[in-house]
Amino acid sequence: MATQYPESRVLIIMTGGTICMKNSPEGLVPARGFLEQGMAPRPSFNDGSQPGDQLGGPETTVHPTYPLPVFTSPQTKTLLPSLRTPPSAYSRHIRYTLFEFPTLLDSSSISSAGWSQIAQTISQNYTLFDGFVVLHGTDSLAYTSSALSFTLRDLGKPVILTGSQASIFALQSDAVDNLLGSLIIAGTFMIPEVCLFFHHSLYRGNRTTKISASSFSAFSSPNCEPLATISASGTSVNWSLIRRPTSIAKFSIQTNLDTAHVACLRIFPGIKPEMLDSVLRVPNLRGLILETFGAGNAPSGEDGSMTAAISSAIARGIVIVNVSQCQTGFVSPLYAPAGALGKAGVIFGHDLTTEAALTKLSYLLALPDLSYEQIVEKMQRSLRGEMTEVHSTVFKHPNSEVPSITDSQTAFTALGWAISSGDLDAVRALLDADAFDLLHSQDYAGNSAVHVATVASGVNVGGSKEGEILRELLSRGASVHVRNKAGNSPLFLAKKVGNQSAVAMLEEAGAHLHVEEVEWLEVKSPDLRG
Repeated sequence: MATQYPESRVLIIMTGGTICMKNSPEGLVPARGFLEQGMAPRPSFNDGSQPGDQLGGPETTVHPTYPLPVFTSPQTKTLLPSLRTPPSAYSRHIRYTLFEFPTLLDSSSISSAGWSQIAQTISQNYTLFDGFVVLHGTDSLAYTSSALSFTLRDLGKPVILTGSQASIFALQSDAVDNLLGSLIIAGTFMIPEVCLFFHHSLYRGNRTTKISASSFSAFSSPNCEPLATISASGTSVNWSLIRRPTSIAKFSIQTNLDTAHVACLRIFPGIKPEMLDSVLRVPNLRGLILETFGAGNAPSGEDGSMTAAISSAIARGIVIVNVSQCQTGFVSPLYAPAGALGKAGVIFGHDLTTEAALTKLSYLLALPDLSYEQIVEKMQRSLRGEMTEVHSTVFKHPNSEVPSITDSQTAFTALGWAISSGDLDAVRALLDADAFDLLHSQDYAGNSAVHVATVASGVNVGGSKEGEILRELLSRGASVHVRNKAGNSPLFLAKKVGNQSAVAMLEEAGAHLHVEEVEWLEVKSPDLRG
């Protein structure tokens, strides 16, 4: 009998790009039917099985078959054919379907309307899938990755953007590796960020920039290490870098970003103050990204005329952000020219990429009721890990009350015991001494700390510490979406044991039942569904 492996569900959103293009007499053009033509014939993408089958068999087909429900618009749910990968090195299948945008977008002409379309598609299908992969052209991929990182708020699931330098239909291409790597990571690891995957590396989306028009290694993350890398030995996730939502809030989107009111200007030797001033007087301009030399330096102009143009614009309410033309390093008032810009009211962009600076400023300008001062404050603070915040080093004595922990499993066992015992102080002490990132650890059955807290709360209904423990875990970034080896979410377990206070808190944090859990409750316990 074949081994049964759990399945994750991933929605692939195809916006266009080189990855899906085919040759035509007019050149490369987007190809429709990408799931059936580009993915189904490849064994790495298709084990040919139906749900209930384990590893397929001699009767399997290369054609997409089992339909999955997908919201193709806010009011329209469509059944789309799906495929399933063979079991990965992590003993899991990825079942996925693909939604093609009605009009495929050229990445060089994408705008905020395209970003909104992607965000809305993710939002409409958020409760139906474990992760999302967005296929996109490479020219503006870093801009879209940055924009979505701000657009998708309180994100609890992986959203991975990818593309390729050559079409998947080409003889020599990077498309298969990029798409398969994105698919496996999105369906295996709970990395609740907007990411960009390219050439075996997973980057934080708002830290990336395109560095090559032809190399398969086309993207770089100059000021932030990759979140994960894929090699022959598997996927290595840098869990210490992963950001998780720490506010107890449901996933939502902000869709009215508009870069039409933000400009970007690169300083060059000999630039005339009139050039800068003319840009700053474009009708309805609200913000400017100024790409300066080195650590933020720019000429002041004859008699300070350049600085005067900047000061005048800031007085009119235009937000100006200083980012470096260099790929690595910080903008800072180290040199007098940068200091002069700061005194004029220009915001130091630290180590923001141009893409992140432009999309972040567009996002903040779109938020209602934000004052100029609030926008300035938020531009200098990391919202989605887009910039490196400099903190002072703090020295403290080790906590003698926390036992020495020698490995992650021992640490998680200690945490589980503290949760089950309702010992909030011990939970906090263990999390403070979290050398092995307990929030993403799981026990032999795949249960996370949130699973344990949910069940413990159900057993010890009489106490109040259990609810405080669950809130402590969530406020530190524990995920409500991780499923154990039985495929159960913490919310499902909370409903099964009748722990209504945990159900309420989990739902407040954005938890929802997965499709299989809803089906089980409809049959077994219809009164627990709602």
